[in-house]
Amino acid sequence: MHKLFLSAAVMVLAASSVSAAPSVIDAQRVLRDTQVLSSDAYEGRAPASEGEKKTVSYLVEQMKAAGLQPAGDPLPGGGRAWTQDVPLARFATKGPIAVSANVGGTVETWTQGEQIAIRAAQTGIDRLTIKDAPVVFVGYGVKAPERNWDDFKGMDLKGKVALVLVNDPDFETGSGDFGGKAMTYYGRWTYKYEEAARQGAVGFLVIHETAPAAYGWATVKNSNTNEIFDVIRKTPSEAHAPLEGWVQRDVAAGLLRAAGFDFDALKKQAQTRAFKPVELKGVTFSADYAVDVQKVVSKNVVGAVIGSRRPNERVFYTAHWDHLGVGQPDAKGDTIYNGALDNASGTAMLLELGRAFAKGPKPQRTIVFLSVTAEEKGLLGSEYYARNPLYPLGTTVGVLNMDGVGPTGLARDFTTSGNAPLTLQDELIAVGKTHDRYFTPDPRPEAGSFFRSDHFPFAKVGVPAISFGGGQDLVTGGKAAGLANRTAYTADKYHQPADEFDPAWDPKGFEADGALLFDLGQKLANSRIWPDWKEGAEFKAERDKTKSQRK
Repeated sequence: MHKLFLSAAVMVLAASSVSAAPSVIDAQRVLRDTQVLSSDAYEGRAPASEGEKKTVSYLVEQMKAAGLQPAGDPLPGGGRAWTQDVPLARFATKGPIAVSANVGGTVETWTQGEQIAIRAAQTGIDRLTIKDAPVVFVGYGVKAPERNWDDFKGMDLKGKVALVLVNDPDFETGSGDFGGKAMTYYGRWTYKYEEAARQGAVGFLVIHETAPAAYGWATVKNSNTNEIFDVIRKTPSEAHAPLEGWVQRDVAAGLLRAAGFDFDALKKQAQTRAFKPVELKGVTFSADYAVDVQKVVSKNVVGAVIGSRRPNERVFYTAHWDHLGVGQPDAKGDTIYNGALDNASGTAMLLELGRAFAKGPKPQRTIVFLSVTAEEKGLLGSEYYARNPLYPLGTTVGVLNMDGVGPTGLARDFTTSGNAPLTLQDELIAVGKTHDRYFTPDPRPEAGSFFRSDHFPFAKVGVPAISFGGGQDLVTGGKAAGLANRTAYTADKYHQPADEFDPAWDPKGFEADGALLFDLGQKLANSRIWPDWKEGAEFKAERDKTKSQRK
């Protein structure tokens, strides 16, 4: 996640003006691959599991059958493997998790997954014990010198647990110093944990509210109470506080009320520069649990169609193969998080695009099909590739990411995760017009979708990258139906066992989205186009460093 948003991608649907896509995409094969990858036999495709072994084997088998070339790690005797090793640290809680708050001398016991969702500690310790740590409310937990904003005001957080609001200070009002409704990186929970480590806090607890988080408590619980992964770090405490987790809004409000404060009033204060951290007198926090720490090696899967004229210039299609694996049971007792839409569907489309390019005329530039691991653990597979690229980033033309594609039919429109200031998005819009489809800007920029999918690690290192999403303007039901579908998916299926393959999915959406993505790849691969960031974009300077490599 660190991705989602399936948001728009979930609604890959269509319009009366949208005709059936050409046969370059075989929707039945996309559906077949989606069904296989999201079956119970694949156990939810968690990294470093039997599900990963089955998934990687299936992807390699399908890429070979498609006629792709292996494009992963270099082999000692020459040539390439089908995979790229991704070394990760895996953290899991062992045994009981004891969590409590002492409120004015009365101990409140909290249950993991109910009042609180604690992540397994990622600092390398084998047991986390916190005893009666003071609790401090730190507003949105933002320290942004360029915006003259500091929620900490010199407060010493060493040995303390901080309560922090999710999203940006602008979320409630829609205007201010943080881009209005559109989330900045300061609004992401990942940033808040990073800031916790910088501030020296023993822990940060993000206060969950559905609207600013963009998903319900079930998603938080399921994403944070299973195994946690991270890249291998020399000094993990520089990136993580010992305690990272989420707490229910009403539970946090109760702690504030016991200390004499009103949650809503403090939230209003936190939306201003004048806010100062508030220590909750008479409230302390305790936790105790064991941690199992292991080093594991997961796999990115990489295939390619080698370019005929410019093989060293590469267009990338990406999709993450992983999901949440086996976790806490839902109301029906189901423990397998199948991840059919998220993201067996995107992975299946990646395979089908590989088939389409392999059987067609050879593109002038190389097309790389990269299926990454551990997206659900924090975009780790794509982050690892971006930091350890198999091919030069300077001559990587662009990245077209897919995170959930078209189960419900045709859509008049399409979108991207976040509204990126780059010409690659312009190219997508231009190709979309040739398919009689129009572009809708990310309908929920406040959800921070730009920071939550596998294009983002590429963007951070300057590579033009977008994450495609199908539209909401549906042929049957229009925008109202699209919104209803997206809302229902987020509430009832996103990061829940109910995200399962549905044989009633309409193949037309898969065909239309796949054809659009194929044509965009063709345009990039058979031209001298070098997409770029627009003036003022925060990633442009990084891209400009390699400008001499692009001719």
